[in-house]
Amino acid sequence: MALLPLVVEAVQRAGGRTDRAQEEVPVVEAMGKSLVEHGTPYLSRADIAALPIDERLLGYRPYQPGMAIFGLPRALAGDHWWTDARVWFAITAVLAVGLAVAVLRPFTPFPVRAIQAATVLPVTALTLATGGDDIPVLALCLLALALAATGRFAWAGVAVGIAAAAKLFALPVVAVLVVLAVVAGRGRRLIPFAVGLPILALIPPLLVDFDALVENVLRFPLGHGLVTSPAQSPFPGYLVAQHLPGGRLLAAALLGAAALVIGWLLLRRPPRDAGTAALFCGWGLLAAILLMPTTRFGYLLYPAALLVWAPALVLRNRTASSAPRHDTALYRQ
Repeated sequence: MALLPLVVEAVQRAGGRTDRAQEEVPVVEAMGKSLVEHGTPYLSRADIAALPIDERLLGYRPYQPGMAIFGLPRALAGDHWWTDARVWFAITAVLAVGLAVAVLRPFTPFPVRAIQAATVLPVTALTLATGGDDIPVLALCLLALALAATGRFAWAGVAVGIAAAAKLFALPVVAVLVVLAVVAGRGRRLIPFAVGLPILALIPPLLVDFDALVENVLRFPLGHGLVTSPAQSPFPGYLVAQHLPGGRLLAAALLGAAALVIGWLLLRRPPRDAGTAALFCGWGLLAAILLMPTTRFGYLLYPAALLVWAPALVLRNRTASSAPRHDTALYRQ
């Protein structure tokens, strides 16, 4: 039922309604069009400056190159309800979550209840109903954790690698899964995909226009673009950045300090099962979202869903992703 509003909005938009999509939808679709026409999903700073002032915000594409995949249907097949990027966000999410449940169901009674809890939380239900671009990224992360829980580390690397190739929010999940895989002695299976796919996605835009990539993925989110990011929810990092002298640097320092603490804990007491890994991801992303100088309330769906998902990863009949307490694989590999 949560997908019904999304389909209705897509149909109405295809019928000519211009108020039936959040701003990230045309941005992602423009990424697909730019990729087809120019070989890169990004506009350069000069191209953005040449746009009318009220269109410059939508000229920025603050996503990883892989997000352009969701814009390809409209770029290749034209304006139809089924080429709406939100439809493909939803299809990807449903497939990923369905696979996660199928993978976990033989070993735990919790996956269906975990999915229900994750999707009825207000922040996740709203994003699902409106077709936000975070939904497929989050679903792929949940799938990666489920695959790791059942010992399928290569496929876990593929899932989380695709997520990280689309959005930077998946990178903390990559880091935690890399540690989990190394502890379990399976790093060589996961790392080539988890790290390699995001790097591979960067190569075309790097070769076509390196500065355009930097402008969209780094300068704009960090507040150095031609326009200000609309991600301004009043969390601590944003308030510090806006209202204290040198606030942006202070917020960045707080974020960096939190990352160092979490990184130290990750290495000092590495996760030995996927459930613990999900907790690391959830709490780590919560800290990052609260301390980022530019952030949105909607980003809370990541820690909310990951923390709810963690109990489903405690398997009843299997411990394939676990390593014994005395195992030193983390330091050997």
